[in-house]
Amino acid sequence: MTTAHKTSPMSSFKAFSAGYRTRVDQVLSERLAAAPGDHSPLDQAIHYSLLNGGKRVRPLLVYASALAIGELNGLTDSAAAAIEAIHAYSLIHDDLPAMDDDQLRRGKPTCHIAFGEATAILAGDALQALAFEWLAAPHATVAIPAAIPLAMLQVVTQASGNKGMVAGQSIDLAAVDQALSLAQLKQMHQLKTGALIKASVQIGALSTGQAEDSQLSSLKTYAHAVGLAFQIQDDILDVTADTHTLGKQQGADLAHNKPTFVSLLGIEQAQAQANRLYQQALDALGGFDYRADHLRDLAAYIVQRRH
Repeated sequence: MTTAHKTSPMSSFKAFSAGYRTRVDQVLSERLAAAPGDHSPLDQAIHYSLLNGGKRVRPLLVYASALAIGELNGLTDSAAAAIEAIHAYSLIHDDLPAMDDDQLRRGKPTCHIAFGEATAILAGDALQALAFEWLAAPHATVAIPAAIPLAMLQVVTQASGNKGMVAGQSIDLAAVDQALSLAQLKQMHQLKTGALIKASVQIGALSTGQAEDSQLSSLKTYAHAVGLAFQIQDDILDVTADTHTLGKQQGADLAHNKPTFVSLLGIEQAQAQANRLYQQALDALGGFDYRADHLRDLAAYIVQRRH
């Protein structure tokens, strides 16, 4: 997976998403195979959680932002694989009984249901470590300044730790049975969901070694809007979609009495909020040409998706 891919501006989003989902799945399989496990329950749980499908939105954002700036390379693949490993680890831990206590993920039993709580916790820990290993040994195929992988590592660690995703999850747990203002709800999800989405866009652009500060600033604005829109749409789908379509238990947020954009605003106003964020994302890309069309399409997909 080291050949730089070029995509035509006329490519459909469906073709782009299918092609790059396949690409990141192959990268993930190759990276796991490069350090083969012992087929223990832990090894099986890692494979089960990382290679069990999913929308792969975060890796798609990595590739799309890289394409908006320049050429893809092995560092881009490392970034896509690492961000999906972080995401998979977060889902394992989010699903645990001590957290959201979910039994379904992507239409399959959650990791702790399939392998037990202790193994699930360890699988999440291992996936987080693998993500940082892949970023630290990025398999670059072009000359990239040494400072670039370090900058990418810093972006991911900050986005996934106590200044980002983990902090958001902590706020989310404390918010059960509590009334939050719209500003508080936005802050929580900008950390829990938005931080990793913003990191995906940043490290994709950085991986090219060609990103300018002004471009990175615009991409951060885009990712900020898209990350919040993603969570709003999740909240809407939790109410409007069924369990089979979602691949996880429908109505879980309501059952746990968790504050959501729908519970605070209602479905119509929540959808209006998502649409405004979509427009903000498009506006942020105003200085980019057709090469950012995949980012534009991803913003539309995030707001319009039905699962």
